[in-house]
Amino acid sequence: MTDSTASAPGLAPRTVLVTGGAGFVGSALVRHLIGRTAHRVVTVDALTYAGDLRVLAGLADHPRHSFEHVDVCDGPALTEVVRRHRPGAVVHLAAESHVDRSIDAPAAFVRTNVVGTATLLDVVRTWLDGDGAGHRESFRLVHVSTDEVYGDLPLTGPERFHEGSPYAPHSPYAASKAASDHFVRAWSHTYGVPAIVTHGTNTYGPWQFPEKLIPVVVLRALAGEPIPLYGAGTNVRDWIHVDDHARALAAVLDRGVVGETYDIGARCEKTNLEVVRAVCGLLDELAPAPSGRPYADLVTFVDDRPGHDRRYATDPSAVERAVGWRPEVTWGAGLRDTVAWFVAHETWCRERLSRT
Repeated sequence: MTDSTASAPGLAPRTVLVTGGAGFVGSALVRHLIGRTAHRVVTVDALTYAGDLRVLAGLADHPRHSFEHVDVCDGPALTEVVRRHRPGAVVHLAAESHVDRSIDAPAAFVRTNVVGTATLLDVVRTWLDGDGAGHRESFRLVHVSTDEVYGDLPLTGPERFHEGSPYAPHSPYAASKAASDHFVRAWSHTYGVPAIVTHGTNTYGPWQFPEKLIPVVVLRALAGEPIPLYGAGTNVRDWIHVDDHARALAAVLDRGVVGETYDIGARCEKTNLEVVRAVCGLLDELAPAPSGRPYADLVTFVDDRPGHDRRYATDPSAVERAVGWRPEVTWGAGLRDTVAWFVAHETWCRERLSRT
């Protein structure tokens, strides 16, 4: 596998280093790159509470996949990984990502999302200035961020976030990702690191760590426990299936323009209450409660979390035009498959939660 110069319409096959590749979105990207492209993939993951090699089942012996158990904050270890694998691209997904956790323990988010990103950037800069100098022209670093860096929008109205929206992060998580975005752009401007930034909307699908909304609803419902819903459940999120998100990242990697930012979404706005009721309705059909009562009866409204953003909505027109990507998974089909997956993998979910 060679890391040769890019050729239209996309990058030639090369070694792609994926940080956070044993996580939710990262593993979907790794599976996509191995299954749908000719790239060689090196998964780098610290295997913290949210990392699990089972999400990469079937790739352990694949000739185009390697795994490196490395923390992105460990500069010497990252340097050695880069020296041995000589990547022609990096997709950076390693991050702490749960807003509630960031409120309770923000320091971990600063360490991984800010310090880890800066560490990775300096390792890449050193590589491109030295042994990897011949790769610089075709090299790509795709930094995967979040639409939460933009703050929030009014609950109603036509406004959507776009690549020119001002940053206004509200949670420690969003602030840490905003900072990491700025570090990426600074390394690109100052040192010439060929970088692209993406902002993804709320992502759902199989293998998501079960602390997020949809798996929480499934697990609580199956256990007959109250299903907590912040405030009145009116906060709006823009949802995208993990397979669509992974395809978008692969398209940006291959056809995105260095220096650009791309907002990735599926134009699928739902209130949290709509999502919870939809999940409960599917559970009534797929795994009826022994009592015969609808799972929606378990919904319990709780005090809103501090600084809860009202609405996220992203305009993905730029990424659609630039790389020819479109979301393919409809909300109805994607949610049904996701709920069915979590029902079938309840034991995995509870085992994962027991480690935290």
